[in-house]
Amino acid sequence: MSANWHRVDEVDVPADGRVRSVVVDGRSIALARCGARLGALENRCPHQGGPLGEGSIEKGLLRCPWHGYDYDPITGEPPEGFSDSVTSYPVDERQDGIYVQLPELPQRTRTVADVLVETLVAHGISHVFGMVGHSNLGFAEAMRRAEERGELTYIGIRHEGAAAFAASAYGKLTGRPAACFAIAGPGSTNLLTGLYDAKLDEAPVVAISGQVPSKVLGRGAFQDLDLTAVFKDVAVSSTAVQAGSDHAELAALAVKHAIDGRGVAHLVLPDEVQILPADAKAKDPTGRLSRRRIRADEDTLARAAGLIRDARRPVLIAGHGARGAEDEVRELAERLRAPVLTTFKAKGLVPDTHPLGAGVLGRSGTPVASWLMNESDLLIVVGASFSNHTGIAAYKPIVQIDDHHAAIGRFDAVTVDVLGDAALTLSALTGRLADTKAEDQRPDVAERWAIWRAEKQRRVNDDRGRGVSAAAVFDALSRHLPADAVVTVDVGNHAYSLGRYLESKGQPVLMSGYLGSIGFGYPAALGAWAAAPGRQIVAVTGDGGFGQYAAELTTAVKYGIPIKHVLLDNHSLGKISKEQLAADYPVWHTSLRNPDWASYAELCGATGIRVTRRGELDNAMTDLFAATGPALLCVEQDAELL
Repeated sequence: MSANWHRVDEVDVPADGRVRSVVVDGRSIALARCGARLGALENRCPHQGGPLGEGSIEKGLLRCPWHGYDYDPITGEPPEGFSDSVTSYPVDERQDGIYVQLPELPQRTRTVADVLVETLVAHGISHVFGMVGHSNLGFAEAMRRAEERGELTYIGIRHEGAAAFAASAYGKLTGRPAACFAIAGPGSTNLLTGLYDAKLDEAPVVAISGQVPSKVLGRGAFQDLDLTAVFKDVAVSSTAVQAGSDHAELAALAVKHAIDGRGVAHLVLPDEVQILPADAKAKDPTGRLSRRRIRADEDTLARAAGLIRDARRPVLIAGHGARGAEDEVRELAERLRAPVLTTFKAKGLVPDTHPLGAGVLGRSGTPVASWLMNESDLLIVVGASFSNHTGIAAYKPIVQIDDHHAAIGRFDAVTVDVLGDAALTLSALTGRLADTKAEDQRPDVAERWAIWRAEKQRRVNDDRGRGVSAAAVFDALSRHLPADAVVTVDVGNHAYSLGRYLESKGQPVLMSGYLGSIGFGYPAALGAWAAAPGRQIVAVTGDGGFGQYAAELTTAVKYGIPIKHVLLDNHSLGKISKEQLAADYPVWHTSLRNPDWASYAELCGATGIRVTRRGELDNAMTDLFAATGPALLCVEQDAELL
């Protein structure tokens, strides 16, 4: 094998009696000086791979920092009686510096990790969020190669929980999986909260865990956990990849399970399996996935159409499952001249500016929506989960449309259940409704909006001298929010206020729906950016939620992800304070000691803006959306003006 000489940077040359780790030609060596002699060794102790360059020279021997094994710092030979020598490299001291002769790097062989990555890419995985570490390096190298080929985008996050939330948000927005990636043990357990968010909101995600070497697995080794058992509940499938596995097939099945099962598919990769040589081809996705386009049966459609034809005040309630059927929802509503209410997760599916758009129903909703539901005589519910937070009136006649068996009659019996794709079903129903008894409810919708907007304006103007009201924040955001934006929202009082006050022009809102996990908002914005890089991504959080993943602002700065962040700072876990009071408990340990978030953003390399009075909001919003790159607008909020 040929070898080449490489110059060592002058600042990396150690003093007499010292050793240090030096990177030369992309490789780590241990460079040592003993008197007039210089030695260069492979920076890896033969015992367990300890970094010899971090050791010390004692009595003429280089001692490994991990377990104290000794070697000659020039030749790499062990003391008498031992045979585990270290590879040494020639060193030449020249007039212009120190040179080390290193063999040419061998041609990298294709590995099991390459097969896995190539198959994931072929099945549509284009983004991975994660953290590289010692038990996933082989897979990381395969991803690096794929990224170099332009096939994959990798986002290195600051906490694995953020990786899982980002992947969950990606799945919620697109219906397709991204991947999250972690080491064995704690890296993988850190993924769990975000993966439970994906599970409960039925978002497809592929989770990939490194694992300790198979020979020590199950023996109580460092970071040794039975990860298939740990992930058994959160994942629709959790599979440990072995040396003899059909590696491409397991990767293909992971994507298939995530999409078909609308949840988390998990792969566990033992350290040594990742780097085994492999010549298998990547699996082709052709014929492995089918569209979920179920057509409702004719008898059920006829019964549903009959009920709708006879209703005088029908309303449509659209849930997240109606995403992709926006046109069909509007067509049916316009045929019936019936209002459309949405669940919080479906906010924006029908714009609030539409003459039949009535906003969000439920705890995070508007009195417009609740009044119209209460005055209705039929509910046409499309793709909604019937959460108690939404409060769909179970005592009214209900036509429920969903493509998932388990969703039908989930909490209460419905009048007519229609199992079918939302778009196909709504189109079929609209075609059966030539004559109806429905009243024109557009005047009612307009009147209720006028009443609510007048009340909102009063709340916008509220000022106790203790910060800005939430109504004022979302009034300003409603006017400044780009029409093509995607909004991610955290959990807390600000989320209730967003649902209530933000008037959507059709911008979707991503949230931690059923899990309701604080901390979702900012990591979710990373995932939304990956899913829709050409759209403006806006994160709305409180100080409590953002505090959990505040370091991810540096991730956005590092990768140039231009998230615009509206942070409502009330210096407390405000929702918990209200819950304590509502339960007749005193407020206890919910106050927060925060940094100046605008200054924090500047320290991270982002734009930081601070608002303390309502009159500053419009200029601040203008500056926020004009900023290049990530920007944070911190609004000092009155915790009582929600």
